[in-house]
Amino acid sequence: MNNRQLFLRHLAQTSDAPLALEITHAEGMYMYQANGKRLLDLIAGISVCNMGHCHPAVVAAIQQQAGTYMHLLVYGELVQSPQVAYAHLLTQHLPAHLNSVFFTNSGAEATEGAMKLAKRHTGRTEIIGFTNAYHGSTQGALSLIGDESMRNAYRPLIPGIRHIAFNEVAALQHITERTAAVMAETVMGEAGIRKPTRAWLQALRQRCTDTGTLLILDENQCGLGRTGSLWAFEQYGITPDILTLGKALGGGMPLGAFVADRLIMNDLTHAPVLGHITTFGGHPVSCAAGLAGFEALLHADVIATIPAKEQLFHTLLQHPRIQEVRSAGLMMAVQLDDFPTNKKVIDYCIERGLLTDWFLFCADALRIAPPLIITENQIREACTLLLEALDNV
Repeated sequence: MNNRQLFLRHLAQTSDAPLALEITHAEGMYMYQANGKRLLDLIAGISVCNMGHCHPAVVAAIQQQAGTYMHLLVYGELVQSPQVAYAHLLTQHLPAHLNSVFFTNSGAEATEGAMKLAKRHTGRTEIIGFTNAYHGSTQGALSLIGDESMRNAYRPLIPGIRHIAFNEVAALQHITERTAAVMAETVMGEAGIRKPTRAWLQALRQRCTDTGTLLILDENQCGLGRTGSLWAFEQYGITPDILTLGKALGGGMPLGAFVADRLIMNDLTHAPVLGHITTFGGHPVSCAAGLAGFEALLHADVIATIPAKEQLFHTLLQHPRIQEVRSAGLMMAVQLDDFPTNKKVIDYCIERGLLTDWFLFCADALRIAPPLIITENQIREACTLLLEALDNV
């Protein structure tokens, strides 16, 4: 049997129709298939590969750290230089009160840790999320995401979860002195790129402050430069009490984190001791890779190029079948008529060398979230093919 047949037989599947493209290697903006075809990557592993595939500095950091030491002991017991260096650099580029980093294996695990920390710190049990939000697929994260079709098959879920409307002022009245935390994506990703108004996000921050509720912002997709600032919340004039990160945090390796003030984070150290633990969270190789990727992002000045690249996509993506292009930097949704049309466009593009995707809670919109290093010529190439697909499907 070939690799595709073995993939379908022995790897647990997440859908009945996986893409099942066999990739042999990847570099920069491109992935290469076993059949010899090259794919221009418009989704970056769902906002993971911010600096492109196999960035030389990231690869070198992985190789060096793998030859130094890998797993030593469960997270938090030993001083491991990759963890320390990355936590220090991250906090140097965050507001002063976000000074303590708890590394996890993924963004979903960061959600779990943030939920536990909020309940432990406040002594409250209610957590509020938003309709069509996505925070991961573990039991706690699944309880919090805002789509009943995904939640219903796994009930009973965690009690005390309430879902309210995103970007609606009246909904904020549901936040009360019973609420431990509100968790929101600064920019909603799987809902099809939905940005809040500045006034609403500031009102949410104020309501949380007034009720003693912790504000958790999820920047798994929209953080680390993707929206045109290092952190998306910077554009709204607010700061969270807890920040969750994942996706691009590991430079292509598995890594997540939740970040808070050390005075809040210390609540996980007692009553009970080891209130939150992980074996592999903050793996030294992942932290070394993430550190190298983050340094590359900062030093390449790529974030400053994002507004112009965003505007070029808007300028080029003009077509009668495109209803709207929503964007937050290089986090974009091309709104089409329906999912069948979107799927045909995606398949057409893949066949001709362009990888794109759709959204979990907005299947009639096409996802654009390329590595941030994408060039003007590559944007033009991608848009030309997208428009060609719309003309032909």
